[in-house]
Amino acid sequence: MTKVDFYSGIDDKLRLACKLSHKAMQNGVRVVLSTPDAHTHNALDKLLWHYPDTAFLPHCNSDAPEAGEMPVVLDQGSGVSPHHELLITLHDECPSFFSRFDRVIEIIGRGDDDKLKGRERFKFYKDRGYELGHFDLSDKKGT
Repeated sequence: MTKVDFYSGIDDKLRLACKLSHKAMQNGVRVVLSTPDAHTHNALDKLLWHYPDTAFLPHCNSDAPEAGEMPVVLDQGSGVSPHHELLITLHDECPSFFSRFDRVIEIIGRGDDDKLKGRERFKFYKDRGYELGHFDLSDKKGT
């Protein structure tokens, strides 16, 4: 069954998505980054080319021919994915395709609306019996 981890208290959700993707890639885990809209998708794509500061994260769109060979793929909410190890979602709602993945990471910002939507997603997963984890990063700088 899918394991779901929540990271809350985040200042920069895109930067944390890159950081978690980089860590996963270093551990041989392939990542799908799911974005809710074109603006977020493009901003994340641009950031991945410069993360970490001295390198970049090899990535492409999930529908690209080379997606199956990439450690990180970007998906704009379609659920199309060449692999199903780790889903990092930046959506306000649970993506309908989350259960295809071994692990899901939900990133929750500091804003009240983001917290409320995060709590709703947490309840959704909990009510369905998914294994949940929570990491409060509100005391950490730069996340």
